[in-house]
Amino acid sequence: MEKWAKLQALQTATANRHILDLFDEARAAEFSVSADGMLFDYSKTNIDSATRAALVELAEASGVAEKRAAMFAGDRINLTEGRAVLHVALRAGEDASIIVNGKYVLPEVSRIRSACYDFATAVRDGSFVGQGGKITDVVNIGIGGSDLGPAMATLALSPYHDGPRVHFVSNVDGAHIHDTLKGLNPETTLIIVASKTFTTIETMTNADTAKRWMAAKVANPATQFAAVSTASEKTLAYGIDPTRVFGFEDWVGGRYSVWGPIGLSLMIAIGPAAFDQFLAGARAMDQHFLTAPFTQNMPVMLALVGLWHNQLCGHATRAVLPYDQRLARLPAYLQQLEMESNGKRVALDGSDLATHSGPVVWGEPGTNGQHAFYQLIHQGTRVIPCEFLVARRGHEADLAHQHLLLVANCLAQAEALLRGRSLDEARAIQAQKGLMGDALELQARHRVFPGNRPSTVLAYDRLTPFVLGQILALYEHRVFVEGAILGLNSYDQWGVELGKELAVALQPVLEGTAGTKGKDGSTAALVAFLRV
Repeated sequence: MEKWAKLQALQTATANRHILDLFDEARAAEFSVSADGMLFDYSKTNIDSATRAALVELAEASGVAEKRAAMFAGDRINLTEGRAVLHVALRAGEDASIIVNGKYVLPEVSRIRSACYDFATAVRDGSFVGQGGKITDVVNIGIGGSDLGPAMATLALSPYHDGPRVHFVSNVDGAHIHDTLKGLNPETTLIIVASKTFTTIETMTNADTAKRWMAAKVANPATQFAAVSTASEKTLAYGIDPTRVFGFEDWVGGRYSVWGPIGLSLMIAIGPAAFDQFLAGARAMDQHFLTAPFTQNMPVMLALVGLWHNQLCGHATRAVLPYDQRLARLPAYLQQLEMESNGKRVALDGSDLATHSGPVVWGEPGTNGQHAFYQLIHQGTRVIPCEFLVARRGHEADLAHQHLLLVANCLAQAEALLRGRSLDEARAIQAQKGLMGDALELQARHRVFPGNRPSTVLAYDRLTPFVLGQILALYEHRVFVEGAILGLNSYDQWGVELGKELAVALQPVLEGTAGTKGKDGSTAALVAFLRV
């Protein structure tokens, strides 16, 4: 707690300081980190050299380096489930050596990836056909990490699509699968069911609906199904040929699984070569995370900035604002990655956490957000740290002028959050318009921007498979560092269990085959209203 106390004292002493007062000619360079063509600028925060040194001391005292080594070595750092945490193995290089339970794991990782690539290639080139010929559409049915990762990445890499159209269904709300399947041809559609246990109720309910839909035109629908699952007996009973079933180990958590078979839909969309580049980008960030000193380590500094804003400054949320339309699903992806990982209340030993855990993560792409919630960010009473992402170049060369406008908007928003507009400045502007007296004062007060609001910028050349891999691995390691410093388990998710259990119990109540005895009055009343 000594390190935390030191940081809290620094925060208290500098709370009223304006970030602009920190700037000199060197600050932008000294308070930024580069890695393989990517730039992370955190100079528009109230972190100075003394604060950064204290944050690094906290990371060192928390054993981040030792815990990092344990994760990459395959140790069972997920203590509540007794598992290793090895999503990094899914993108490790051929020269890596990782052992779990006395077994080298990379040969099996390579074998499964090759099998996925072979199937993806067969779908893409027409070797694998539906009853109506070459596959034109792929529908990935999953939920949580089995949906958010591949759905986000498939949208992000749409300029690289040269395979069948790919669609995603996750919500058990029948509207989702109905609207997705409407207009597709069952005879040329491939269904991928992504569920490790092949029992996830939302996923299997949607899979059954898709199977019935396909059965209307396809004699044996299961011939156009593939599965990403470890439950081989259940997939076989469902009728899916074992050659179209791709499993992964229990040391890959759902929200960290897009790098392996869960990414099958992405592999089909962009092809194995582009997927290899996606893995290469993540691998480059892994190596940077492993080797760079903390002050020049992008995941470490991203995490330390986050801890400074949340745990020390008390800012309960952070906005992720990609000025890159194809990253529209990144905030939702990061919501799960960060909030499911670090949304805990107890430490590894089961004791209550001494500080708050992870923040609320939310966001939307710019520039749409500027005409929606940025009003609150700029002039609201609460400070919301903002994390901007922006590319130097877009993919649309003929629309370069629009990309220039996009970048200008991104940088302008970060600058506006930093600088703000004082009351005197607002008065001068209104005076130039001819206002005087009380009218001038009223209008000026409405146009004051407090400023001094922190933001960071993650900049990169263009959103390629390599760059997307870098970005996702960066945020994965940020979660690790924050969890390691907070002393919690970032890799279980018991918080999702209770609601699932109660939902199973409520189903017969809603069907009318069970009563509401034991339910609270509100739930019983809502059942009475909603029961059909």
